Amino acid sequence: MRNYYEILLALIVSSNEEEIKTLLERLEKIMNSEGAIVEEIQRLDRKEFAYPHRHQNSAFYTNFMITAEPASIAKIRQKLALLEEVTLQNYFQKGEVSTATTKAPKPAMKLKKASVEA
Repeated sequence: MRNYYEILLALIVSSNEEEIKTLLERLEKIMNSEGAIVEEIQRLDRKEFAYPHRHQNSAFYTNFMITAEPASIAKIRQKLALLEEVTLQNYFQKGEVSTATTKAPKPAMKLKKASVEA
């Protein structure tokens, strides 16, 4: 059963646009290799931490909207934990992917008028 997920990642990268783009493509490939389908990537911008984390004061935040199996999420979480660029990661399950949207819609049933007896 596939679910919708939102993955918030805090990335340690420079402000170089090319480096950010390359890292996001690499993260997308990792997710796709585990069977996830990346629907959307939101680039949220660089934000300051409330306190230093791993000797860093800020990180570049991104939001990945994906559909995946729960087992795939566990594998993605493990792989991303090994990357030195990913400093924080949060996973939010947004709901199940309905099977009705993947199948052809059924034709509407004709409704019979109810007779009202007076």
